[in-house]
Amino acid sequence: MISEKKRSMIFLCLVISGIASSLLSTAMTTALPDVTSYFGVGTSAGQWVTSGYSLAMGIVLPLTAFLITRFPTKRLYLAGIGSFIAGLLLSIFARSFGVMMAGRVIQACGNGILMSSAQVIILTVYPVEKKGGMMGIYGLATTAAPVIAPTIAGLLIDAFGWKSIFYVVLVIMAVSFATSCIVFENVLELQDKKFDFLSFAESILVFGGITLGIGNLSSCGIVSAEAGVPLLIGIAAGIVFILRQCKLEKPFLDVKIMKNRDYTISVISSMVLYLVMMGSSVLMPLYVQSVMGYSAVVSGLVTLPGSLATAIVSPFAGRIYDKMGIKKIFVAGAAVLVISNVGMAFLTMGTPLWVAACLNVIRNISIGSLMMPLLTWGTSRVELKKVADASSLLTSFRTIAGSIGSALFVGIMTAVSAASESSFGDGALMHGMNIAFLGMSAGAAVLLLIAVFGIKNRSVR
Repeated sequence: MISEKKRSMIFLCLVISGIASSLLSTAMTTALPDVTSYFGVGTSAGQWVTSGYSLAMGIVLPLTAFLITRFPTKRLYLAGIGSFIAGLLLSIFARSFGVMMAGRVIQACGNGILMSSAQVIILTVYPVEKKGGMMGIYGLATTAAPVIAPTIAGLLIDAFGWKSIFYVVLVIMAVSFATSCIVFENVLELQDKKFDFLSFAESILVFGGITLGIGNLSSCGIVSAEAGVPLLIGIAAGIVFILRQCKLEKPFLDVKIMKNRDYTISVISSMVLYLVMMGSSVLMPLYVQSVMGYSAVVSGLVTLPGSLATAIVSPFAGRIYDKMGIKKIFVAGAAVLVISNVGMAFLTMGTPLWVAACLNVIRNISIGSLMMPLLTWGTSRVELKKVADASSLLTSFRTIAGSIGSALFVGIMTAVSAASESSFGDGALMHGMNIAFLGMSAGAAVLLLIAVFGIKNRSVR
C-alpha cells in the first residue's frame, strides 16, 4: 500500500510535468510567425507546428493503453519525460523545418504517454471518495497552462526569441525528471500482453486518418482529396480495427468496454462536450475580430476570463462530484451550457462586447464543471485493470470530437454567411455566427437530455 506522503509526491510530479507539456500545446500558436520567418516556410506549412502536434497525439494515444499495462510505471513515465526532453532539444537545435517538426512529433508522443499515464495513476492510487477532487486539481493545472501559454509565449518571444519557449519548458521538465527519479514507484498492475503490430498500424490509420481529414475540412472542403481520402481511410480502418479487437483474446485496445453502459454514456457525453467546447473556442475570436472588428488584443481580453474560469472551477467540480455524484452536476452543467449558447445565438451587432464576455465565462464554467467529472465517472465504472484502455479510448474519441467541432461550426458560420449575404448585407457574418451557436445549443441540449434521462440515480460515482 502506497503511503499518503509518497502518493502526494507522485501527484506533484504529475502536475509539474502536466503543466510543462500542456504549455507547449498552445504556446506555439503565438510563435508561428517567428517560426515561419526563421525557417523560411509559408504559413500553410508552418501551421503544422501545431496541427502536426495534435495529429501525432491522436496517433499515439491508443498505443498508451498497451504501454501502461505492459511496462513498469516509473520506467514508462520517465521515458515519457525523456521523450519530451529529446523533442525539445531537437526543436531547439533544428536547422531545418523538417527537423523542427520531428522534434514536435517526439514531444507529442511524450505528452501522450504523460497525459494518459497521469490519468490512470490518479484514478488507481486514490480511493473513490478522492478521485474526483484529485482529477479536478490535475485538470486545473493542465487546463490553466494552455490558457496562459500564449500570453507567456508572447512575452518570451519579444524579450528572448521564440526558442526561449522551449528553454523554459526544458528547465521545468528537467526538474520533473529529477524529482520523478526519486519519488516515483511502480503503482500500476502489469498484464502479460504482446505487442500487436497489425493492431497498432490499424490504429494509426484510424485516429491519424480521421484527425487529419477533419483538420483539412475547413480549409479544403469535404469533397477534396485532402479531407475526403484520409476520412474514408480512417473510417474503413476503424471498422476493421473494431472487428479485430473484438476477436482478440488480449486486444491491443479493449473496445469491448464500450458494452459498459455508464462508460459508453461518459464517452458520448465527453465527445459532445468537446464538440461544443472547441466550436465555441474557435468562434469567439472570430466574433470579436471578424464580426465586431476589434483587435487581437481585445479578443484575448474577451476570451481570457472564460478560459480562466474553466481552469479555476475544475477542482471545485471534482469535489462536488466526490460528494454528490455525477447526476446533479451533469444536469446543472448541461443546463447552463444550453442557456449560455442560446444567449450567444441572439447577439446582434449592437450588443455590448461585455455581454458576450459574460456569456463566454458562464459557458466555460459549465464546461469546466463537466470535463473531469465525466472522465472520472466513466473510467471509474470499468474494472481496474481496464482503466488504461478506458482512459485512452475516451481521450482519443473526445480529441477527434473536438476536431470535428472546430471544422463543423466554422463551416456552418461560413456557409450561412455566404448564403445570407444578399438578405443581411454587412450583418451576414453575424447571422452565420448566430446560427452556428444555435447548432452548439442543440449539442448542449443533447447533453442535457443525456444527463436527465441517461444517468441513473444509482450511478452516484
